[in-house]
Amino acid sequence: MQYKAVNAEDYISQLPEERQQPMQQLRQAILKNLPAGFEEHIGYGMVGYSVPHSTYPNGYHCDPKQPLPFISIASQKNFIALYHFGIYAHPPLLAWFIEEYPKHCNRKLDMGKSCIRFKKIDEIPFKLIEQLCSKMSVDEWIEIYERNLKR
Repeated sequence: MQYKAVNAEDYISQLPEERQQPMQQLRQAILKNLPAGFEEHIGYGMVGYSVPHSTYPNGYHCDPKQPLPFISIASQKNFIALYHFGIYAHPPLLAWFIEEYPKHCNRKLDMGKSCIRFKKIDEIPFKLIEQLCSKMSVDEWIEIYERNLKR
């Protein structure tokens, strides 16, 4: 589901009441732990955290007018989603996350290439998300992104 929002607070305020608190908590986990240099914005109908054009002028290769995405969160029809491009682009980070997930959550990991789906919103592993968000700096993300783009 896409919401017409101008910022993260606006996005969250439009969600069903039962989704607002978990989304706000997820947002705070990201903001508190994301290394300096990423910026919060609305992109692709989600709350996103990206490398701004002032740091990476090339932008996102799919649409260079957009900043380089890193993490997005969204309230979808049947779940809350966290999209983490670093997990998709950096296999060691994915391996770490898969190994750590069972230590933080009893549910089976429900994941696509970069999408982590939380169908039970009262079981989102916020501490694990905090750790995940702190694992990659802007410079590391740009280097990994460019290395993968050249392949």
